[in-house]
Formats: sequence, C-alpha cells, structure tokens
Amino acid sequence: MSTSVTTRDMVYCAMFAVLIAVCSWISIPATVPFTLQTFGIFVTVGILGGKRGSVSVLIYLLLGAVGIPVFAGFKGGIGALLGTTGGYIIGFLFSALIMWGMEVLLGKKLWVLAVSMVLGLLACYAFGTIWFMVVYARTSGAIGLMTALGWCVFPFILPDVIKIALALVLSKRLAKLIRID
Repeated sequence: MSTSVTTRDMVYCAMFAVLIAVCSWISIPATVPFTLQTFGIFVTVGILGGKRGSVSVLIYLLLGAVGIPVFAGFKGGIGALLGTTGGYIIGFLFSALIMWGMEVLLGKKLWVLAVSMVLGLLACYAFGTIWFMVVYARTSGAIGLMTALGWCVFPFILPDVIKIALALVLSKRLAKLIRID
C-alpha cells in the first residue's frame, strides 16, 4: 500500500465508520443486553487492515464526540465519552491500534488476526474498567475491581468471544471479495 491517501481509502474508512455505528445501534436482548459494537470494530480492522481500520474507528469516535448519535442507545457527545462507559468506547481505538501493531509485526495471517482481536478486546476491557471505576468513584463512591468486572466485563465475555469468531470468519471471506489494497 502506498503512503498516499486515495479517495478509495477515504470512502472505505467512512463506510466502515458507519458500519461500526450501525453495529452499535443493534442491541441483542439477553440476560445482559449487548450490542455489536465490538463486532463492528473487529470486522472493520479485519477487512480494512490496521491502518484504515484504525482510521475508521477514530472517525467513529470523532463523530460521536461531536454529538452525532453513533454510540449504543443512539447516544453521542462528549458526555457519552466522559461517562462511566466512555472508557470502553475509547478502548475501541486501543483495540484497533493493537490489531494494527500486530499486523505490522506479524503479518495478516488468520492466527495473528485472532490473537490481535483477543488482545485488543482485553485492552478495551482493561482501559474501560479502569475508566469505569474512576468515574463511578467520582459520582457514586468507590467500587472494587471484582464488582466492576462483574458489572462491566464478565457478562460480556462469552458474547464477545462469539463476536470475535464471527468477525474472523466474515473478515477473511469479505476481504477476498472486496478489493482493499
């Protein structure tokens, strides 16, 4: 890939930022409802690659930051990012950057993509949980790590593992069909 940005690059980044937004609006009812945001992040980076995928995630975050309701529950604005769950949203960028870094270091093999998705998810969980604990402590009082994990991470592990598996399959199949490079 050349270092210049093409119109096609910009279109792909914009399209996949919209895909992430649409995935964030889809809520799957369960004991603890979950969205497809992480699925959107993983598919985006899986198909576009680390550089374009990270740019798409950044565009998604910037759209939400300026108030466009692209986040889960049709939320947007700085308030959504500064709230208790904002760290998980910001953590999506860390996920994409980790996936990009591993792609640069180890290539685009399927196992690299799988490991990078898992590590990216763990980074998102870690940053988001720390953020949650800090913001929650400021607004409602101190909270223990296990309580925060019980509220914010443990219920989402199985759905996120399923989303990673689906994203891997879909990314590899669609990357062959879409002319990215």
